[in-house]
Amino acid sequence: MGSAASSSWPSPRATRARGATGSACRRASSGGSRGTSRSTPPCRRAWPGRLRISVCVPASAFGSVADAAAALAVAVALDLLFGDPPNRLHPVAWMGGALGVGRRGLCRGGRARLLVGGAVLTLAVAGAAALGGEVITALAARLGMAAPLIEGAVLSLLLSLRGLVAAARGVAAALAGGDLDAARVALAQHLVSRPTATLARDEVASAVVESVAENLTDAFVAPLCFYLAFGLAGAAAYRAVNTADAMIGYRDGALEWFGKVAARLDDALNFVPARLAAAALVVGAAFAGENARAAVRVLWRDGARTASPNAGLTMAAVAGALGLTLAKRGAYRLGDGRAATEADVSRAVRVFAWAAALTLGALLVLDSLAFFLRGGPAPLGII
Repeated sequence: MGSAASSSWPSPRATRARGATGSACRRASSGGSRGTSRSTPPCRRAWPGRLRISVCVPASAFGSVADAAAALAVAVALDLLFGDPPNRLHPVAWMGGALGVGRRGLCRGGRARLLVGGAVLTLAVAGAAALGGEVITALAARLGMAAPLIEGAVLSLLLSLRGLVAAARGVAAALAGGDLDAARVALAQHLVSRPTATLARDEVASAVVESVAENLTDAFVAPLCFYLAFGLAGAAAYRAVNTADAMIGYRDGALEWFGKVAARLDDALNFVPARLAAAALVVGAAFAGENARAAVRVLWRDGARTASPNAGLTMAAVAGALGLTLAKRGAYRLGDGRAATEADVSRAVRVFAWAAALTLGALLVLDSLAFFLRGGPAPLGII
């Protein structure tokens, strides 16, 4: 249920608004003495003096495929260049702070109270995150051509490419330097929630590779999918649910019930992105010079061996691609190769990078096809 949690960078666990979706929608958005104009965010809002939300489901501040591409390019570039800001400036850290406060106040009582309390907390934080995303989209819409830059900058905060890779390489460096204790500490601090104090060297390396594979979904593919489907509101709401799962979605005492809604909702939201990510890892393995055929074989055979309906898919694909056995004590064993070493972390990162690049390109192509085949944006901004 739970996934990797981090204290130093938000645990990795997106839509684009399109322009006018139809004449009826545009009519619903017009209103007021000034009506709508070309400078008004199409379909979704009119601004007769003060903000008014139209009846259309909001998505993004802009309508063209080029603008979507610009926003995604800005988001990925900023994340790769600068990584995560300090937690005091990071929206995912703010979500985690709100969840922590809510947990202290609501995680008590019997099963029913725990279940309701956890559901209320998860949905409240997700709703607040979505509202924040919509406010930013509304403000960006007033900036015209700068809107994609603003949305891309904010979206970059919901990705974790640089942070994930840096954390993985940090653990690998500690292993390469012979400092197993430091590697265990870094692993627990940045990448996983499992106990690490007694992990052997190969288990630490395996956990890093697993985390890199799993978090292609949480840190990249899913946020982009939800952005392209529901704008910043969708991406922010997804990250809130994902963070809730990382913090409270465990089969552990009171959290068994308190975190149940967060865990199940995270499973549902990641169902499609995880499968896209697994496919991307298979193709990425081929581009990275790894064994794509074995990735398919192990994915098909072992992808469902984890408690999560999603995490095992990406981990199994990487296990097959790299010829490794990835295992967690008492939980799962994926692949049929040798034990992982620190050198395999670099190989996993290379496959991850190819998969991320291919995913970005594929999502833009799908979005463009949806745009042009429909003669405009898809209804509700959905791909």
